[in-house]
Formats: sequence, C-alpha cells, structure tokens
Amino acid sequence: MSLDGIVTRAVVYELNNNILGGKIEKVYQPENDEILINIRRKGENYKLLLSASSNNPRIYLTNYTKSNPVSPPMFCMLLRKHLHGSKIIDITQASMDRIIHIDVQGYDELGVLTTKTLTIEIMGRHSNIILSDKESGKIIDSVKRVTPDISSVRQVLPGMEYKLPPSQNKLNPLHVEEDSFLEKINSCNEGTPIFKFLYMCYLGISPLIAREICWLAKTDQDTKIGALSNEDKKVLFSAFNSFMNEIKQNNYNPTIVMDEKVNKIRSFSAVDINQYNDIKKMHYDSISEVLKEYFQTSDTIDRIKQKSANLKKVITTKLDRASNKLMKQNEELLAAEKREKYKIYGDLITANLYKIEKGQKEVEVQNFYSEAQENINIKLDVRLTPSKNAQKYYKRYNKLKNAYEFVSKEIVNTKKEIEYLEHVLVSIDNCFSVNELEEIREELYNEGYVKRISKNKRKKQTAASNPRHYISSDGYDIYVGKNNKQNDFLTLKLASKEDIWFHTKVIPGSHVILKTMGEEVPSQSIMEAALLAAYYSKGKMSSQVPVDYTERRNVRKPNGAKPGMVIYDNNNTIYVTPKAENIVKIKELEK
Repeated sequence: MSLDGIVTRAVVYELNNNILGGKIEKVYQPENDEILINIRRKGENYKLLLSASSNNPRIYLTNYTKSNPVSPPMFCMLLRKHLHGSKIIDITQASMDRIIHIDVQGYDELGVLTTKTLTIEIMGRHSNIILSDKESGKIIDSVKRVTPDISSVRQVLPGMEYKLPPSQNKLNPLHVEEDSFLEKINSCNEGTPIFKFLYMCYLGISPLIAREICWLAKTDQDTKIGALSNEDKKVLFSAFNSFMNEIKQNNYNPTIVMDEKVNKIRSFSAVDINQYNDIKKMHYDSISEVLKEYFQTSDTIDRIKQKSANLKKVITTKLDRASNKLMKQNEELLAAEKREKYKIYGDLITANLYKIEKGQKEVEVQNFYSEAQENINIKLDVRLTPSKNAQKYYKRYNKLKNAYEFVSKEIVNTKKEIEYLEHVLVSIDNCFSVNELEEIREELYNEGYVKRISKNKRKKQTAASNPRHYISSDGYDIYVGKNNKQNDFLTLKLASKEDIWFHTKVIPGSHVILKTMGEEVPSQSIMEAALLAAYYSKGKMSSQVPVDYTERRNVRKPNGAKPGMVIYDNNNTIYVTPKAENIVKIKELEK
C-alpha cells in the first residue's frame, strides 16, 4: 500500500495546520466502517473522512458527501454523544506507524471537562476506528469490535485498556545514526535485496519509498546486501539520511504517478517520486487531494462490488435455473420430435384390426409408410382391444404434438429470459455509483426478479444517472447505456433515425449510439463507437469481438419485450479488440 508511515505523517502535519483547535459540529457514518466529521475552525468548514475499510483504509480532508442511512448506526450515535461540540486539542502519529490519535476536549453530560481520543489504525483488513477515554485509557467503543474469537493477540472491546498493535520490531527511520544503520545492514541476511531490507527494518517505509531511496543512492534496488562494499553502504545511508531529513522538516511534495496506458494511478506518495522513466506525474498542494484522487474511485468501485454481490447472486441463481430449464426443454423437444412414429403405429394397427386379437403382446405388420415396406413389430397392451391400442398410440402422438408446440414457444421465452439476465449482469459489472445500482434493482423489482428491500412505504427519490458520454476523435457524440433503462432511452428516445446504433453480436452488452448529425460519419468514429460497445460488454476481456451496427431506423422493440431488449436488421459487423489503452484515448465528458 502506498499509504505508508510517511504519508500518514504528512496527513498529521496537514490536519494540525487545518483543523487543530477546530470544533466538531456534526458526525456521520455513511458506511459501516466509515466516519465523516464536520469541523469548523476560524470561520472555515472542513470535512474529515476516516475509513476502516479492509481494502481502502484511509484518513484525509475532503469535500465529498455521501448519503447517510435513515437511522444512524450505534457507533455514530456514540460518537455524537462524546464528540459533538468538542474541541480538537492534539493530533499525533504513533511513532512512524499508520496510526493517528486525535484528542478532543469537551464537557460530558455532567458538565465535567473530559478528553477523548479518536484513533484510526490503518492496517489493511485489521483497520479500525476506536474511541477511548484519554485519562483512563479505557476503550469506549470501536467501529469494529475485536473479540477473542477474532484475535487471540489483541482484543478491542468496550471497557478494555487501549493498547497499540503488537510491535513489528522495526526501527523509527527518523532517528537513525550512521553507525546503527551500518550495524543493522551488516547483521541482515546477505541475500536480501537492498530495497527489501529498508522496508522490512524501518517503520513507515513502503516498498515504493525503499525503491526511491535506492534510486537516490544510484544503486540497483535488487542488489543483494552481500554484494555491497562498505562504501556502497555509506552511500546508501547518505541517501537514506538525506531523504529522512526532508521528512523530519515536513518538506512534502504530494505526488501521483500515472500509468498513461490505462489512465490509472500507478502509485502516490507524500514526496516526489523519480524512480520511474517516462512517466506522467502530478503534484498537489495537499496530501488530502492525493488521497482523495486515489481512493475515491477505487473505494466507490469496491463498495459497489460489495453492495452488488447479493444482487448478482440472485441473478446468477435465476440464470442457472433458466439455463437448466432450457436444457430440459430441449430434451423434451427432442423427444417430441419422434412423435410421428406413434401416429404410424396407430395407422398400421387400424389397418390390420382384422388380424389382431385381444391379448396379443405384439403384432408384425407391413409398414407401407416406408419405401422398402418392410415388416415391423408393434408392441401391444394385452389388456386393451386392438382398437384401443391404436387409440393409445394416437393419444401419445397428440400429446407429443401439443408438447412440441408448447415447448417450442417456451424455449423462445426461456432464451429471452437468459439473454435479459445476462444483460443485467453486464450492467451490474459496469455500475459506477450506488444510484446506478439502485436503478437496476428497481428494474428487477418491476420485472418481478427481486423484492423491494426498503421498509419505507414511500420510495426514496434519487437523481437518475446519465449515460456515458464520449466524443470521438472526429468530434461526434457517442453515448453508452449503463443499464437497460438507459439502453431503452438511448435507442428509443435520444437517437434519431439516421444515428448509428451499436451492439455486440450475440454477446450481452450496452447499447451505443453514435450521433451522426445527418452527416456521413468517418470510419475512425465508427471504430471508436464499436470499441466502446465491445468494452462495455461481456466480451470486454476478449479479442476480435464482433460488433453489429446499423442505422437506428432498423432497430425495433418487440411488444412485451423486457427492458433493453430489441431486434434489428440491415446491419454490418466489425471486429474489434477493446483494450483499455484504446478506450482511454476516446474523450469521456462525464461519468
């Protein structure tokens, strides 16, 4: 994780400069593991975000606002009781660890001035937010209670004394002399790479920073300790010491390193990063801005995945059932296709009634329906008369004939249901916000696939999400539907008859509309629209994905069709490979 002890120190420095002495006005808990605190200081308003998310634990100042639950969680109510109206009097970091203590002072319900400590521990899946009493050191409560069943090493429960997590036996890099550094490196395994030695032995140093120190020392990061001369070790310490002196003096240069191929953040730090060649770097005035830039998108995606898990499970279960149903229907259809032989048996028995006696187990007759007119044996029910045996075969024939017609229609309906459910799964995977997920949930409720989970009779009104909007390299508007509701809107309402409609061939995916403005569209724009159609489909990770495209006038929605389901004709097909680096080159206006 790039959020190491150095980034944590920069956060503490920034918080001390901005909210120290501020008054806590409001406390919210928008997620089970996330706290948002409104603070006012010297006429300025600040929002402090603390998250104990297993995948994205963090703390920073933000302007981001989330919707809050109707009923505040118990931990939120507890924080409001102890923190509301309190003054922030101290913000400290535990050594160089990813632990921050925020001391707040306020009056309790008896009018006694007390000090509480709000601690955030950024430790991956062990991350936590803990409120404790400063004087007694006792834990009041935490956002995650750690019982003996969860951890036998360290429990976090109300009434217990707060203790720091177990030490990793690492040294504080801000207080290292040359002699102790050389002693430490000489005692280390000679096969250990230099950068690994740095982050394993010194607290708060991430692999990213360890590699940066190696770069400053002009030493290959993978060089083994045993290959270093005494002079090399002194050069390494000099780079290490120089780097740490900058941290001691709080000389920060918050930086984001971009991977331009996919337009994603490669890494970030509180200091400048120079170890990469030919990279795009962005510098910020605030470490909070860096953390917000990095975590806001990744955390949103992570939480969407968590919140969509149950929905995907329901749809996947229904999809499996529909697939099994289709398999059985195909088997029934195959059996029904053999119905003609039973009609022939009935005809042959009827034609030979004069030679058949009741009680016969079978009869051999000439099959005048075949070209060779060979004799065949027909089994008979000994309890029935010859005439009733013929009727029995006619009855079986009629039953299979009706079954064939019924099952044929049902197979069409089952295939449509499977196609629809597969489109829904693709839409869920393409969700970027909770609103988009709720739109899909509402659609599934209307279609009878899920029950409404809200206990409130009145439906909560939320702003409708917008389709993705791109501009092609030739300047044409391209719209991509995020769900079936948007697919219908784009195709049936937004698009003009002369606009071009795109969709992956026989693959679930989004509807894509290329606005032509009545002009002949260049092939490059058609290629880019096809790339988007393939990228936002089930074929996203495939190569040579077939994409059909045609004028909107050739696309129709059958009566009674489910949301997003259409038919089309007069189409062309183009094959594209939707690589992420090609998608980011197409300008997106809004998400």
